Amino acid sequence: MPRHVELDDTVVAIPYGSRHIHLTLKGPDHLYLETKTLQGAKGENSLSSPGIFLVDNSSVEFQKYPGKENLSIAGPLTADFIVKIHNSGPANSTVQFTFYQPIIHRWRETDFFPCSATCGGGYQLTSAECYDLRSNRVVADQYCHYYPENIKPKPKLQECNLDPCPARWEATPWTACSSSCGGGIQSRAVSCVEEDIQGHVTSVEEWKCMYTPKMPIVQPCNIFDCPKWLAQEWSPCTVTCGQGLRYRVVLCINPRGMHSGGCNSKTKPHIKEECIIPTPCYKPKEKVPVEARAPWYKQAQELEEGAAVSEEPSFVPEAWSACTVTCGVGTQVRIVKCQVLLSFSQSVADLPVDECEGPKPASQRACYAGPCNGELPESNPGATDGLLGGLQDFDELYDWEYKGFTKCSESCGGGVQEAVVSCLNKQTREPADENLCVTSRRPPKLLKACSLEPCPSRWEVGKWSPCSLTCGVGLQTRDVFCSQIRSREMNETVILADDLCRQHKPNTVQACNRFNCPPAWYPAQWQPCSRTCGGGVQRREVLCKQRMADGSFLELPETFCSASKLASQQACKKEDCPSEWLLSDWSECSTSCGEGTQTRSAICRKVLKTGVSAIVNSSLCPPLPFSSSIRPCMLAICARPGRPSTKHSPHIEAARKVYIQTRRQRKLHFVVGGFAYLLPKTTVVLRCPTRRFRKPLITWEKDGQHLISSAHVTVAPFGYLKIHRLKAADAGIYTCSAGPAREQFGIKLIGGNQKLVARPGGPRSEEEAPRQRLDDILRNLSQQPEELRDVYSKHLVAQLAQDIFRSHGEHRDALLKLSEQRIPPVAIPPRKAVSSFSSLLRAAASSSGEAAGGSRRPHRKPTILRKISAAQQLSASEVVTHLGQTVALASGTLSVLLHCEAVGNPRPTISWARNGEEVQFSDRILLQPDDSLQILAPVEADVGFYTCNATNALGYDSVSIAVTLAGKPLVKTSRMTVLNTKEPAITVDIGGTIKTVRGVNVTINCQVAGVPEAEVTWFRNKSKLGSSHHLHEGSLLLTDVSSSDQGLYSCRAANVHGELTENTQLLILDPPQVPTQLEDIRALLSATGPNLPSVLMSPLGTQLVLDPGNSALFGCPIQGHPTPNITWFHGGQSVATVTGLTHHILAAGQILQVANLSSESQGEFSCLAQNEAGVLVQKASLIIQDYWWSVDRLATCSASCGNRGVQQPRLRCLLNNTEVNPAHCAGKVRPAVHPVPCNRRDCPSRWMVTSWSACTRSCGGGIQTRRVTCQKLKASGISTPVSNDMCTQLAKRPVDTQACNQQLCVEWAFSSWGQCNGPCIGPHLAVQHRQVFCQTLDGVTLPSEQCSALPRPVSTQNCWSEACSVHWRVSLWTLCTATCGNYGFQSRRVECVHTHTNKAVPEHLCSWGPRPANWQRCNITPCENMECSDTTRYCEKVKQLKLCQLSQFKSRCCGTCGEA
Repeated sequence: MPRHVELDDTVVAIPYGSRHIHLTLKGPDHLYLETKTLQGAKGENSLSSPGIFLVDNSSVEFQKYPGKENLSIAGPLTADFIVKIHNSGPANSTVQFTFYQPIIHRWRETDFFPCSATCGGGYQLTSAECYDLRSNRVVADQYCHYYPENIKPKPKLQECNLDPCPARWEATPWTACSSSCGGGIQSRAVSCVEEDIQGHVTSVEEWKCMYTPKMPIVQPCNIFDCPKWLAQEWSPCTVTCGQGLRYRVVLCINPRGMHSGGCNSKTKPHIKEECIIPTPCYKPKEKVPVEARAPWYKQAQELEEGAAVSEEPSFVPEAWSACTVTCGVGTQVRIVKCQVLLSFSQSVADLPVDECEGPKPASQRACYAGPCNGELPESNPGATDGLLGGLQDFDELYDWEYKGFTKCSESCGGGVQEAVVSCLNKQTREPADENLCVTSRRPPKLLKACSLEPCPSRWEVGKWSPCSLTCGVGLQTRDVFCSQIRSREMNETVILADDLCRQHKPNTVQACNRFNCPPAWYPAQWQPCSRTCGGGVQRREVLCKQRMADGSFLELPETFCSASKLASQQACKKEDCPSEWLLSDWSECSTSCGEGTQTRSAICRKVLKTGVSAIVNSSLCPPLPFSSSIRPCMLAICARPGRPSTKHSPHIEAARKVYIQTRRQRKLHFVVGGFAYLLPKTTVVLRCPTRRFRKPLITWEKDGQHLISSAHVTVAPFGYLKIHRLKAADAGIYTCSAGPAREQFGIKLIGGNQKLVARPGGPRSEEEAPRQRLDDILRNLSQQPEELRDVYSKHLVAQLAQDIFRSHGEHRDALLKLSEQRIPPVAIPPRKAVSSFSSLLRAAASSSGEAAGGSRRPHRKPTILRKISAAQQLSASEVVTHLGQTVALASGTLSVLLHCEAVGNPRPTISWARNGEEVQFSDRILLQPDDSLQILAPVEADVGFYTCNATNALGYDSVSIAVTLAGKPLVKTSRMTVLNTKEPAITVDIGGTIKTVRGVNVTINCQVAGVPEAEVTWFRNKSKLGSSHHLHEGSLLLTDVSSSDQGLYSCRAANVHGELTENTQLLILDPPQVPTQLEDIRALLSATGPNLPSVLMSPLGTQLVLDPGNSALFGCPIQGHPTPNITWFHGGQSVATVTGLTHHILAAGQILQVANLSSESQGEFSCLAQNEAGVLVQKASLIIQDYWWSVDRLATCSASCGNRGVQQPRLRCLLNNTEVNPAHCAGKVRPAVHPVPCNRRDCPSRWMVTSWSACTRSCGGGIQTRRVTCQKLKASGISTPVSNDMCTQLAKRPVDTQACNQQLCVEWAFSSWGQCNGPCIGPHLAVQHRQVFCQTLDGVTLPSEQCSALPRPVSTQNCWSEACSVHWRVSLWTLCTATCGNYGFQSRRVECVHTHTNKAVPEHLCSWGPRPANWQRCNITPCENMECSDTTRYCEKVKQLKLCQLSQFKSRCCGTCGEA
C-alpha cells in the first residue's frame, strides 16, 4: 500500500501479534520506530544503522540503500509498533508496506443462563460475548464487528426444570381492619394450590403444602392508641348554697396530646351535672297548699323573683299582659321560665321546668278594669284590695274559711303547723281563686306546735375540702360526727359518741379529679454545686411526664409538653474563694548528670465569685516555705574518667512533671517521667520519645508485667501507649524500655486508695550540715581558675540549695497538698541563667550569710525598685537615671548610667539585656559593682530597650528602660517565631511571627518610648483598627482567634520627632483532621481508578477484602492548615522500604495505589498526616482471599412423600464468606452437584377428585358433579384405591356436587336505527346510530359489565345520504407570478359543491376526500444572466415601495429596478 509522506508523520500503526511485515521507503527521508507494550511501557529505535536486532523481543531486519530503506519483521509482534519518518529534504517520500494483522477480538459462546423458572418447565438461552485475546477479558460487542469474518453465534435454547412445581400456599388480600385505632384484626383466606406447566393454578388439599409453614390468616392492625376524651376541671357550682349545676369542657385528644377528632360520641363524658353546696340556704319551708298564703305575699314573691335571676335554678316570670277587657272582670297572662345564672360566664341559661324546685308561679289571673256603663264602685277605706273589695256581688258570693292544718314542718325536735285558709264559693262550697275573696277579710295566721319528741341520733357531715390535686387522682377530706337535735325552738343540739349512731358512718376521705393530667414538666432535685466557691453550676433533670388517673407517671417525649421547659441549671456558690498558691511545673534539671536542682514559680491567686481568677498580693496567701520552690534532681550518674561514655546509647526524653486533673476531660496526653492524679473514665495517651532508638522496638510494662494490646489498652508501634477510659485496675507504674534506657510514669485515680510503687527522680545522697557545705563551696570556688569559676559556681551553689532544702521535703509536701488538690499546675518558664560571675558570687555569699545567721528573714521573690528620676535635659553630657524612665540621647551626651536596684531573699542576681539579647560588655559598655549599666560615648547603635533581670531561686523580676535618639519613637520588638498548639493564651512582643491554633487568646505587646511620649496606632493588613481592640499601654488583644483574624498586624509609634512601624504576622494553624464532607476524596478515587476497588482510611480503621492479583486504592481524607504532609506505612514500616510491594503515591499523597496484590500485601496500611499544628494517623486493613465455590446445605425436599421427592444442593461463588457474581469463580473447578432423593415413602391416604363435569345450565343456576375416591400413593409411584374410612379419619370428604353458573341470564338488546344524518364518510355515505344495552331475559336493564361475556352488537353503520352527494370542484390555474427563477407561483379556486345542484356547500361535507391544492410553484427554471428582465409581476409595487436596494428584490426586478 503506497503512501506519500510529508514532514514528520506517522506512516502506519502495526498492532500487537501482526506477522510478515514488509515496508519500503523511497525518498530522502529516514524511518524510525516507536513501540508500546501491553503493560504501557514505551520505547524508541532510531534505526541508525542497518542490520538485524531485537526491538521489544521482536527480530527486526533493517536495510539502507541510497534513496531507499527496507524494513522486515517476521513476527508475531510482541508490542504495538508505530512506524514514523524524519523529514530530511524538500522532496516527498513514498512508503509501501504490507502485513498480516491478527484478529484480536473473537466471539465466544457463553454458558446457558439460569432457567426462567425453578420448576414446572422453563427455558434457558446461551449468548455470545466479545473476547479480547490479548488481555483475556470480555469487551464491548463493537470490537468484534470490526472483522467481517467474525460471525456472531446464534443463541441456543433448551428446556429446563421440567419437574412439576410443589404445591404452595396462596393468600387473598387482607380484609379491612376491624377497628380504625386501638388495635384491630384483619383476616384473609389461605389455600394450597398447584400450578401445571401451562400455568393453570388449581386448589389442592392442604397436606400437599405442609412442607412449608402456612401463612397467618389473622394479623393485628391499627395498633396505635385511639384518641380519648379528656375532661377538664369542673366550673364552680352555679349556686353558693343548696343544689345547683356545674359545667366542664370535654376535648378529644389524640395520643400525641393534640386536639383532634375521631372519639366515640357514645363514650363522651357529660359536660353538666348537679352539685350540692353543703351550706344551708335557710329558705323557709314550702307550705302545702301554697294557696294558704296571703295574696299580697304571693304577689310580692313573684315581683321579687322577677327582679333578678339567681345562681340557683328558679322560676322567673315576665311582666303581666294587659287585661283582656276594658271594664269589668277579665284575665291577664304572662310567660314563666325556669332559668339559672352561670356565674363563670355571667350569662343566663334556660333550663327544663323540672330543674326548678317549688311550685311554678301562676301564668294567668283575673283582673278588674273598672265599672262598666259609668258606674263607680263603693269605696271601702279599710280594704287592702281596692279592686275586689268594692264589688258587692263578689262580697256575697266568696269568703275565707279555715280548712285544717298543714303537715308538721319537722318530724322531730319540735315543729309547727299552720292553719290552711281557703277562698270558697258560698253557694257551691268549692275552692276558688284567692283573688275573688276580699283580702282585708282574710283571717289571721294560726300556728300550733307539733313533733316535740327529741330526734334520733344521726351523722352530721361537713363540707369537703378542696381537692389536693387538680388532675391525676387527688384526695378530699371532711368532718363527720354523731349528733342529736333535742329542741329546735331552743336550738339545742348535742354531740354524741360515734357508737350511738346506728347508721353506717359516711366516708371522711374520697378520691377526686380522677382523670389524666395534661403533659407537664416535672423537675428533679438540684444536684450539688459543681464548686465550693468562686461561682459554680448546679444541674437538675427536667422531664416531660403525664400524671395518669391511677396516680402513676408516664414519661413522654419533650414535644408533648407545650409549655416552656423549666431551667435545668443555675448558678450557685457566688462568693469569692480564699487566696491560694498557684505553682508552675518544675523546670528541667540544672545538670545533665549527677545531682542538680529544679525550681518552680508560685503565684498567689484568688478565684472571684464570677469564676474569674485574679492575681493578688502574695501576703494574702499562707506562708510558702522556700523548699516548695526548689528540689534536688539527678538525671543520670556522671561518667567516671575510666568508664566509657554512653554518648551513643539510647536516650528517653522524659518530662519531670506532676499533673492533677480537676475537671472531666475525654482525653489527656502525657510524656513518661512524671506521675498524674486522674479522674476515672479519662482516656490517657502516654508517649515515650526516644533518641537513637527505633520506636517499633519500644516495650511497655505495668507494675513489672509486660503489656500487649487489648480492647482496653493499645500498644502502638509509634512509641505510645493508649488506655481507654481509666478504671481502678489501671492505677500503677507504667515503664517504657528503649534498650537499656527505662523511664516510668505513675497513675493514681482520684478517690482511690492506690499506692504508687515508685516515683520518678534520682537517688538521694547523705545529708550534711549546711554550714560545712557552705565553707567547702567557698573554698572550692577560690581555688578554681578564672575561666572556670562561672561554671563551677552554678554547679556548687545548686548543690548547696539541694542539700539545704532536702530535709524540708515533708514539710513542703504537707503545705502544698491542699493547693495541688485544687488547682492544676501552670508552667511558668524560668528566666535565662545569670552569666556574670561577680553577681553569682555575691548571691552565693548572700545565701551563705543568710543560711548561717539570717534564717529569721522570710524568703522573698526578687523585686526591682522603681524610682522616679529628675527630668533629663537633652544637652546634658552625662545622664543618670533609674529604671522606668526614657533616656533621649543628644549630640553632647557622653555617658549614660542606668541604675537597677533589687531586693529579695536570697539576694537576687542582676543581668542586663538589650532588645531581648544579652548585653555584650566591652570597654565602652561597662557593668558597675552596684550592678548599674554604663554606656560611654553612646552611638545610634546603642538605641533600644534595656531590660534589668533580677533572679533568685524563688523567681524573677524585670523592668525595662528605653534609650532613644533625640527623643525619636522607639518600639520594643522580638524577632522570634512563636509556635503554639496547646496554651490557651499567649503574649508576645511585636516584631516576630505567631503561629497558633484556633480559639487562643493572643496579646501583642507594643511597648513604645520617646520624648515626648509616642502615640500608638494599630493596623491590620494596613487598615486602621478601632479602639475596641486596644488594651492598656498599647497592647492589642485578640480573643478566640479564628481564620478571619489571620493577617499582618502593625504598631505605629509617632511623636513630633518622627514615627516607627513594627509588624507581626499572625498565622492560624489547623491540625490535621478528617473532613466532614468526603465527596472530594471519593471523586478523586473515582477519577484515579474508575474500576478499581477503593477504601477510605479512618482513625478507627476500615477493612478491604480482595482477591490475589487485583489492585486497590487507599484514600487518606485529610484537611488542615498548612496542608499536612502525608506519609504511608504498611505494617508500621514506610511503604518505600517494604520489599515486594508495587505501589504509587498519587494526588499529592492523598491516594496510595497498590498493584499485583498477594498474600504479602495484606495487613494494616496507615497514613500519617502531619503539620506544625499536630499529627493524625488513619488506618485500613487489607485482607487477601481468593474466590471459591461453596456447596450449601440441601434445599427443602420437593415432595413430602411418593417417589418424586428430591433435594437440590445450592452452589454459590464466595469471597470472604460473602456471595458474589458467579463469573468471578469461572476459572475455579466447579464441584459436582447431584440431586438427592428424599421423602421416598408411602403417602397417607388422601381424597382424589376428578375434574368437574360441565354445568347443566349456562346461566341462571345449574349443577356440576365430580367423582371422589380415597387413594393411597405408594413409594413406587403407583396409586391404589382404598376404603373411604381411611381418608375420612384424615380429612373431610370433598364435595362431589356444587352449584354453577349462578349469574343471571342476560342478553344484549338494542333500539331501532336512527336517522341517516351523521358525518359524511364517502360519496353518498353517512353514519347512523342505535342504542345497545344489557338486560335480563325478563327485560330488566343491567350495567353493560353484566353482558361483557357476550358479543356486543354494533351501534353504528353506514347509510345512504343525499346530503353527502358532494365533491371538490377546482378552477383553472392563474398565470405564474414569474417567468423564471425560484419564486414563481400560481393559484386556483377550490370549493365543495353538491353533485346535482352544483351549488357550494360547507367544506366539511367533502372532508372524506383529500382537498386539492389551491396553489403551486411554477416556471422553476434558471433566469438568463445576459438579459436583465423582471421575473415577477409585482415589480411595479417593489419600485413604488422603494425596495430596489434590497438584493432579493433587485435580482428579481432587474428590469424595473434598472430603469429606476
